Amino acid sequence: MNAEFQVLELEIPQELAGLRLDSALARLLPEHSRTRIKAWIEAGQVRVGRLPSKPRDKVESGTRIRLTISAPLPDREVQPEMIALDVVYEDAEVMVIDKPAGLVVHPGAGNTRHTLQNALLGKDPALAGLPRAGIVHRLDKDTSGLLVIARTPRAQTALSRQLLARAVAREYLAICVGVMTGGGTVDEPIGRHRSDRLRMAIRSDGRPARTHYRVLERFRGHSYLKVKLDTGRTHQIRVHLAHLKYPLVGDPVYGSRLTHPRGAGEPLIAALRGFRRQALHAAALAFDHPVSGARLSFAAPLPVDFAGLIAALRADARGKAGTPRSVGV
Repeated sequence: MNAEFQVLELEIPQELAGLRLDSALARLLPEHSRTRIKAWIEAGQVRVGRLPSKPRDKVESGTRIRLTISAPLPDREVQPEMIALDVVYEDAEVMVIDKPAGLVVHPGAGNTRHTLQNALLGKDPALAGLPRAGIVHRLDKDTSGLLVIARTPRAQTALSRQLLARAVAREYLAICVGVMTGGGTVDEPIGRHRSDRLRMAIRSDGRPARTHYRVLERFRGHSYLKVKLDTGRTHQIRVHLAHLKYPLVGDPVYGSRLTHPRGAGEPLIAALRGFRRQALHAAALAFDHPVSGARLSFAAPLPVDFAGLIAALRADARGKAGTPRSVGV
């Protein structure tokens, strides 16, 4: 690959059959914006078979697509910043970060500073040559845990394809309000809320979303869960658990007012009142290395605030009912 152009060969999977070409490519290459993909198509840089194409052309399963794309220009709006990062793993192709709660992943409108992208550019200036500095998936600002970052174009493409093929395994730990009787699966489509553009919602015309959850521990008024994702929609776990009427502790968008079990002592009340983010932690991550193909697996310990809340819930359960009820731990 030369410094100016990259050639990609793609095949349309069954789940994208029938979509417009620009929509299908946006799903296959989420690291690139829809505007950039449309510009490539209109410039003749995208061929379906041997033929040039239009953004609105429908694609069929198994169709081969060839893209000759220009290397992205560095994003001058996002400046490098020397922000400390907890690097769990790195090599020439990928980096795995344990993101703290409170750190925004991507800059937003009017907010181009103090994000993970700024921090990545400060650590490795070469990432300026990749879309979004190599970020291929995201966590909400107040969700802690593991993220994989691509360091080369081939790694970014390979990881994006793995995400689309659901080959990236992600496990989360969560604390929800309410005592669950057992685990299960939520299979409900998610889309943008019709009246509040900052929220997501269960919508019949939304994108498919599937969340599996298992109860690790039950307390007097809360449950400690392990959650696995088949899909990665915005706010997916938060929306699905709220849909079940078991919202995450501390969730400012989908949660409820502060609640605690009857007779709770001041330590638990203080712990719940002081937990000012959604109780969600991306604890495990696994993917195939984009070059060697080896399966890589990583785990991130609980942050101090999350571990402290668990300790307070356990202490309350021991004091009121003997011991907390553990399930399959």
